[in-house]
Amino acid sequence: MAQGQKRNQPLLLQASQALNQFKYEVANELGIDQSKIVGDYWGNLTSRDCGAVGGNMVRRMIAAAEQALIEQATAGVKAGFAQGLAQGLPQAGQAGFGQTITSQ
Repeated sequence: MAQGQKRNQPLLLQASQALNQFKYEVANELGIDQSKIVGDYWGNLTSRDCGAVGGNMVRRMIAAAEQALIEQATAGVKAGFAQGLAQGLPQAGQAGFGQTITSQ
């Protein structure tokens, strides 16, 4: 990440490394000339290029968070549906799927 401000300390070193790698991957996919990046210093690139990298990173992180929320909600619905089915399953002697109760 940026080396200019020493007061910004990462909480998790792995997260900092992953974001740094992600930044380079996005820059590569956007076709940005990485030969101008020297020792993780991005100051030789244009603001437009740096902004494009940051913007695409944010866009992808938001998409990943939205997908995680969708999966979490879907899992909750599936669990609720399964619980409802388990509670509503017919017991012995009751009508179930494909069975009918006939009066005698």
